[in-house]
Amino acid sequence: MTSADTVTATPVPRTPDDVPGWFWKADQEIFGWLLRRQTAAGTGGDLLELGAYLGRSAVVLGQYLQPGETFTVCDLFDSDAPDADNSAEMAMSYRKTLTRQAFEANYLAFHEELPVIVQAPTSVLADGRVPAGSCRFVHVDASHLYEHVAGDVLVARDVLAKDGVVAFDDYRAPHTPGVAAAVWEAVFDLGLKPVCLTPEKFYGTWGDAAAVQKDLLARDWRAEGFRMDDEQIAGHTCYRLAFDGPQPNGAPQTRTAPERSTARRIAIDVLPPFATRAARKALRAARARGTR
Repeated sequence: MTSADTVTATPVPRTPDDVPGWFWKADQEIFGWLLRRQTAAGTGGDLLELGAYLGRSAVVLGQYLQPGETFTVCDLFDSDAPDADNSAEMAMSYRKTLTRQAFEANYLAFHEELPVIVQAPTSVLADGRVPAGSCRFVHVDASHLYEHVAGDVLVARDVLAKDGVVAFDDYRAPHTPGVAAAVWEAVFDLGLKPVCLTPEKFYGTWGDAAAVQKDLLARDWRAEGFRMDDEQIAGHTCYRLAFDGPQPNGAPQTRTAPERSTARRIAIDVLPPFATRAARKALRAARARGTR
């Protein structure tokens, strides 16, 4: 069966959750909340997604596109990767499922027009084809390799408007340490300010993070089945948000383990994998000394 036959045989999605992908309840809510907040405040600007897979998050982003705004999606889809490491990553993660035809079919099931599609490595966006300062929201979910994500960080920084928000996927997954390295490097060295974290995504801004967080806290997330904690990270207040209820289509709940101590939850929910291992080693050493 060819990839085209596979697309033809795939049922038309009725809801965004029917589109294959990894875009869960907490992030759907955060995306919608951030974009509605911007629209209510009269903040216009374009939308940009780096890495789209089959369109699950793009479908949601397209719902918030306002008149006069442009939504740009950049993905290799079924094109050749720019280097051997990226090619190996694509083969391992997506095999033959990621095609532009499948993305377009899924997106058009919910929207009359396609976004602007750039079928190329995300590095091409450094050429200015998305104007500097033009975007209010950027979603980064492309390559997981450090060198590529570090480049995506710079693209996001350049295209975001003053108080625009960027979301980085897989910032803490065990199999994507390159994303963790690039994202936290941006916080420590490039002025990126954390706004909030979910189990899957890091949300930040080069603008006024405190203003976004103030509005974030005005919503009673806990009453809607979410849990929220706040942490201090390198002088930044950062809120962790997770959904405890059932996920759409039978996906696992966010919390699958008993409640942990604050220190252990911070290590598991916030830190990149290498730092989590170091924290666990330090805790074991402290217990051995009888200090904890």
